[in-house]
Amino acid sequence: MVLRFSLKGACDISFFAMKILLIYPYFLEKRIDEQDIGAPPMGLFYVGAMLKKHGHAVDILNLNRQRLSAVEIKKEISKSAPDLIGFSILHANRWGGIDVASLAREVVPDAPIVFGGVGATFLWKFLLTHFKQIDYAISGEGEYSFLNLVECIEKKETDQIRHITGVAFWDKGKICYAGDSEFINDLDALPSPADYFTFQHLSVSRGCPENCAFCASPKLWKRRTRFHSADYFVGMVEALFRKGVTFFYVSDDNFTLKKSLAMDICRKIIEKKLPVSWVAISRADRVDEQVLKWMKKAGCIQVSYGIESGNDAIRKKFNKNLKKKDIRNAFAWTSKWGMMARAYFIYGSPGETWESVEDSINLMKEIKPLGMIAYMLALFPGTALYDEWVKKENINEDIWLKRMEDILCFQTDGALTEERVVGFGEKIRSGFYQNLPGFAQAISASHDACFGRGPCDFHRDAHPDFRPEFYADFYSRLAMTFSHGDYSKRDEIPESDATAQRLYEISLSWHPDHRAYLGLGVIRQKNMEFEESIEILEKGAVHYPASEPLAICLGISHMNAGHTREAMACFEKFPDSPQAAGYLELCRQTAAPDQ
Repeated sequence: MVLRFSLKGACDISFFAMKILLIYPYFLEKRIDEQDIGAPPMGLFYVGAMLKKHGHAVDILNLNRQRLSAVEIKKEISKSAPDLIGFSILHANRWGGIDVASLAREVVPDAPIVFGGVGATFLWKFLLTHFKQIDYAISGEGEYSFLNLVECIEKKETDQIRHITGVAFWDKGKICYAGDSEFINDLDALPSPADYFTFQHLSVSRGCPENCAFCASPKLWKRRTRFHSADYFVGMVEALFRKGVTFFYVSDDNFTLKKSLAMDICRKIIEKKLPVSWVAISRADRVDEQVLKWMKKAGCIQVSYGIESGNDAIRKKFNKNLKKKDIRNAFAWTSKWGMMARAYFIYGSPGETWESVEDSINLMKEIKPLGMIAYMLALFPGTALYDEWVKKENINEDIWLKRMEDILCFQTDGALTEERVVGFGEKIRSGFYQNLPGFAQAISASHDACFGRGPCDFHRDAHPDFRPEFYADFYSRLAMTFSHGDYSKRDEIPESDATAQRLYEISLSWHPDHRAYLGLGVIRQKNMEFEESIEILEKGAVHYPASEPLAICLGISHMNAGHTREAMACFEKFPDSPQAAGYLELCRQTAAPDQ
C-alpha cells in the first residue's frame, strides 16, 4: 500500500519544527548567458513555501549566483545550522551539489541530505548508488513528497518513509522507492511562494504538450500542462511588487499556450495598476496579435521564441514542428507591438553543416530578432535524443561518474568535431551581431509604415490599441542595450554608439521618454558636445522635473561648458543627494564664475 500524507494532517504544526536549508548548487562551467539559469528554479521556492506554511524554518542559499570558496560555503552552512539540507539539482549542477553535500557532511554530519529537481528525477538511482553523502532523492514534483519526508524525520517515524511516493533511499541494504508521485492537479492549492520569499522568476503553468527531442519536458511532465489561475499568478506579482520587485521573468515554456488565460492575467495586471515590466517565452505558432497587444499593455517588454534552426530537416529531427510562416509572423507581430523579439537557436545537432548554419542565419535576417541566444546541443537524461544515443551505443549511467555537466552532441557523432561545432556557433553569433543595427533600423521603418511618427501622424482611429509611449519606451530600452548594456560590450556590432543615438532620437520622436532624454544627453556628453547635451537634457527636465539623474547629468554638462551658476542650480535641487552634493562642492572649489 502506498501512503499519501494528507495536507490536512501535515497542517498540524509540530513543536519540533525543523530548520531546513535549501541549496541551489553552482555549475561547473561558466555560461555565455547566465540570465536563464542564474536564479534558483521556481520549484525550490514552492518547496520552501510549503515547508514554511507548515511551521518549518527555511533558508535558501543560491551558490550559483555567488561563487564561494569551500571555506565560505561551510561557513554559510554552519550559520544556517540546518536540521536537514535539500538540493535543487539540474543535470549541469549535479557535481556542484555533490561537492557541497560533501562539505555539508563535515559541518552538520547528522543532517539528512536530500537531492531533488529534474536531475534527481532522472538519475535518482545512480545518485544514491554512487554518492553516499546523499540520504534521499526525490523524483518529480517535490512539494508534498518533501514535506512528508521532513515530517517523518521530524517525528522519528522513519519506518513510514518507505510509503512516501516520489522518495528513494537506502533501506536494509537496498534502494527503496514507493513509486512516482501523482501530478498536483490543483496548482492553486499550493502556498504562494511570494508570501514567504522575494524573487523575480515566475511561472503560471507546469508542463508542455510539445515533444521536442532535445528537451526533458515530454518525459518529465508526460506532455500534460496544468495551470495556475490568473488570480493566483497576479497575486504573486502584486505581493512581490509590494516588496519592491518591479521586473519579472515569466519562465513558462509557453506563456501563451492558453491565450485566454494569458490575456486574463494581462487584464488583471492592468486593472490593479501594477507598474511592472516583464519578459516571457512562447512558441511562434502559439501567438497572435491580440494576445501580444495585451501582453504589451500589461508591461511585457520581450518575448523569446525557440526557433532552434533555420533548416527544416534539423527542426524535424528535433520534433520542432514549426512552420517558417508562423515564425515570421510571430517576430513581425511582437516587434510591431513594441516588444523585443528574441530568438533561441541550437547548433551542432546531428546533420548540421555549414549550409544548415547558413539557413539559420538567412532565417535570422528575415525575422530580424533584437535578441538572440545560441546554444550548443547537449544530451541530457530524460530527452529523446539522449535515449536514442543510449540505446544505439548501449551506454549505461556510469558515464555520469565523469566530472562533466553534459554530453555534447558532437561527442556522439563521428561526422562532427569540436572545432567545427564551435565554428558553427561563432558564425551564428557573428551573423546576428553584424546585422543587429540593420534589424533595429528595419523595425523602425516598419513602425513608421504601421503608425507613422510625429504628433500629426498618429492613426489612433485605425489602431485603437496604439500608444505612442509604448514605442518611445521600446526604442529607449533598445537604445540602452547599445549604449550601456550587453551590446555596448560587443566589438562585433558596428557603430554601437551611433545606433544607440539613432534609437534614442527615434524614441523621442514618438513621445517624451525619461530614459531617452538621459541616454541621448549622456552620449552627447561623451562626444564632448556639451551645448547639444544641455539642450536635450533641459527638454527632459521640463517633462521630468523631479528626476535626479537628469538634473545631475545636466549639471555636469553645464560644468563642462563653463556654466558654473547653472550647474550649481541643477545640483542644489537635490540637497539630500550625496552625488549632487559632491558635484556642488566641486563647483564651489574649482569652477570660475561665468563671465
